[in-house]
Amino acid sequence: MTTKRRMAKRMIIMLVCVCVLLGGLIGFNLFKAHMLKKFMAGNAAPPATVTAAVAGFQTWQPQLAAVGSLRAVRGVDVTTEVPGLVREIAFSSGQEVKAGQLLVRLNDDSDRAQLASLQAAADLSQTVYKRDKAQYDIQAISKAQLDADAADLKSKRAQVDQQAALVDKKTIRAPFAGRVGITTVNPGQYLNPGDAIVTLQAIDPIYADFYLPQQQLGQLQVGQAVVVDTNAFNNRTFDGKIRSINPRVDSTTRNVQIEATVDNRERKLLPGMYANVKVDAGSEQRYLTLPQTAITYNPYGATVFVVKPGEQKDAHGKTMPIAQQVFVTPGPTRGDQVAILKGISEGMQVVTSGQLKLKNGTPLVIDNRVQPANSPNPTPQEQ
Repeated sequence: MTTKRRMAKRMIIMLVCVCVLLGGLIGFNLFKAHMLKKFMAGNAAPPATVTAAVAGFQTWQPQLAAVGSLRAVRGVDVTTEVPGLVREIAFSSGQEVKAGQLLVRLNDDSDRAQLASLQAAADLSQTVYKRDKAQYDIQAISKAQLDADAADLKSKRAQVDQQAALVDKKTIRAPFAGRVGITTVNPGQYLNPGDAIVTLQAIDPIYADFYLPQQQLGQLQVGQAVVVDTNAFNNRTFDGKIRSINPRVDSTTRNVQIEATVDNRERKLLPGMYANVKVDAGSEQRYLTLPQTAITYNPYGATVFVVKPGEQKDAHGKTMPIAQQVFVTPGPTRGDQVAILKGISEGMQVVTSGQLKLKNGTPLVIDNRVQPANSPNPTPQEQ
């Protein structure tokens, strides 16, 4: 009996020791796992500060864009056909003038005196012709004499007309209505034929000449609406319509020239200016859009980082979102915006800047105090 009791006691002690050992091992492993978790939590990726925007649908008017040049409907440098001394300047620089309005008068005193002399000779020839005609009627002179008188009269009248035309050329008038430029001609100055007096431009309306690639020719037609803007007037646009399409494509550039008529009743647009021209092409389209800065391009395609709910908490105990990279199919662009055809849906929050430091699962801190550009019609900013 005593031996059996001793054996039972030993078994109990052994079982207790085994239990203590197993408990110690389990406790050590639990402690190790806790410490590892704590260590990993302490070494988790730090949160990245980014900006984000919600993807939403917008209605776009498809447009063809080009850079063109403005040209006057009518424009000319007024010159003189004949030499002469300037007697009178009858306009002011920058003035609006009417067709036929006097601009410059040259000294024509001697020409008018010559015209009077020729007119007197023509009158005398007329008198001689009438007298000889009466003589011829009574058969007092020959028909040859009357014919010579008639030829002389025609010659004298032609000389009068020639001199009158010369006198008329000494008076320079506006060939059409428009605005004159700045002149440097002064009274008393001698002008030679071809010397420029002043520029005259008819600028309401005004033409916009621009070129588009031949593959866009099928989207163009006469009467199509265009919008013109220039950096001379920020955020100001001018409406117009396509007036003509060149029937020939440039064989070197494969571009076709387009001429548009632009409303310029305020006379703000001037010939020689460059202008951005946008042509409305087709019906309006509805696209899911994002700022172009949201897309990252790589050899595998275009990607964006979508904001997803996370588990990590910040210093205030709030759960931080995480980044998840997804592939997208970008479409047309408009200003700072790009259309997304596939990859995301409406309402998704997408990182728009700061994504170069991101990878899948990176915690995010969204700070939208400074947003990237997202304008459909951006304008250059000069610093």
